[in-house]
Amino acid sequence: MSSETSMTSPERQSGPVPAERNTTVPDASAPVSAEADRRRWLALAIVMAASFMDLVDVTIVNIAIPRMRGDFGASTSAIQWITAGYALAFAAGLITGGRLGDIYGRKRLFLIGISGFTAASLLCGIAPNPEVLVASRLLQGGMAAMMVPQVLAIIHATFPPHERGKVFGMFGAIVGLGAVSGPMLGALLTEWNILGLEWRPIFLINLPVGILGIILGRRFISESKAPKALKLDIVGVVLATLGLVMLIFPLTHGRENDWPLWGFVSMALVPFVFAGFIAYEKHKIRKDGSPLVELSLFKVKSFAGGIAVQLTFGVATGMFFLVWTLYMQVGLGWSALRAGLTGIPFSLAVSAAAGMSVQKLVPRFGRKVLQAGALAMAAGVMLYIWESQRYGMAIASWQMAAPLIVMGIGMGLIVAPLTDTVLSEVPREHAGSASGLINTTGQMGNALGLALTSVSFFGLIDDDTAFGAPYAEAFRGAMWWVVAVMLVIFAVMFVLPRKTLPVEQREGAPGAGAASPEAVPAG
Repeated sequence: MSSETSMTSPERQSGPVPAERNTTVPDASAPVSAEADRRRWLALAIVMAASFMDLVDVTIVNIAIPRMRGDFGASTSAIQWITAGYALAFAAGLITGGRLGDIYGRKRLFLIGISGFTAASLLCGIAPNPEVLVASRLLQGGMAAMMVPQVLAIIHATFPPHERGKVFGMFGAIVGLGAVSGPMLGALLTEWNILGLEWRPIFLINLPVGILGIILGRRFISESKAPKALKLDIVGVVLATLGLVMLIFPLTHGRENDWPLWGFVSMALVPFVFAGFIAYEKHKIRKDGSPLVELSLFKVKSFAGGIAVQLTFGVATGMFFLVWTLYMQVGLGWSALRAGLTGIPFSLAVSAAAGMSVQKLVPRFGRKVLQAGALAMAAGVMLYIWESQRYGMAIASWQMAAPLIVMGIGMGLIVAPLTDTVLSEVPREHAGSASGLINTTGQMGNALGLALTSVSFFGLIDDDTAFGAPYAEAFRGAMWWVVAVMLVIFAVMFVLPRKTLPVEQREGAPGAGAASPEAVPAG
């Protein structure tokens, strides 16, 4: 499964909503010609296919990580960067990608993004060494940050208000399908070893989809821009990214270098970099009112707490999915296909619980549903630890089903309603930028969780060339970290609102609560 956004992926669900919500949309009362109607539905199919490709690419990678490591003889840090690099590049460019679309046109940025994503997929598929693969994944994440924010913006600008509910429902179904199918598709492509390419088809499969999306997108997607788009904040992007890299790079490489002094110095300087970022954002607000992050949002208690939940949830899922894959394939010696099949109960449980939480449970019980999800995930992980200890190296896939179903139910209760709950008390004029920030934070947490596997997982393995029992023992150690994070999430959720208003009463946040490409955990 994948590590970026994380479900088998639920963590890519609450997709980036455009940073600016002053969007020109069709008049709902205006007649729509047959040709225009056909074009907009074709445009919808194109952007949904791009979202599906992006989500599958995230969820498909983890399952092939052991094969990549064996093929390249890659270090543990390289393995972490193959997954974390994508999440970091995606997070760094997400809000800027949305603003670029507002300024220069959503269609234009979508086509640039999908073209770059397709080219990066080709580079990933032909990478001759880990360094090229990591660089290609960084490029792929950056291009996804150009492409993905345009999807909901194009839908919002193409369909009148009375049709968006149906469209967002279809969009959510595509997200769920991508979340469930990604890991299995990755397992099948890896096991089939098409043309002797081993894991490489997991990236090359993007080429026909991407090329078709470029050709049809040029013809059928209509251009749209925001009448009053926010300006770019390049300095803010640089400072935020620098702070993240100064934290993640030492965590990822420190263990292999015996934790050198420069790593601790780098991490110690991170608070000062982020302090500089905040100071610059305040200056940017006074200068032109276009900061990368709208700091006033953090005065909303539920939003600030929700950002903390999103960050820590990303840490938990990023850590779990990478460690879980290595446990099954390197620790237990299972094939990629068996590992992928083992995850099916988890995927189905996430999908079922997600639908029920949004439609029936959250409207009645509010934040208690999300808190129950956090406790269920913690309980599922502890059950997994117990089973792993009890059955040892002889544990079977069917024995993993119970903890995975409990975990899946917990994750589904959280991921589907989380974004809407966090946005519920945000002023409607800031709904777009707030949604983008939520998704950016989730990707940052994912990258941080992947980096922390150096300590929580690889740090428990004395010999990087080992396999079998040491990986199983390290898996149990890392899972206690996940349990601790889920309990922190449960506590932080007390700052979320007890109940949320129905979406229709918050029309200033179009698409709130709809599943979108970046909120499903990468599995």
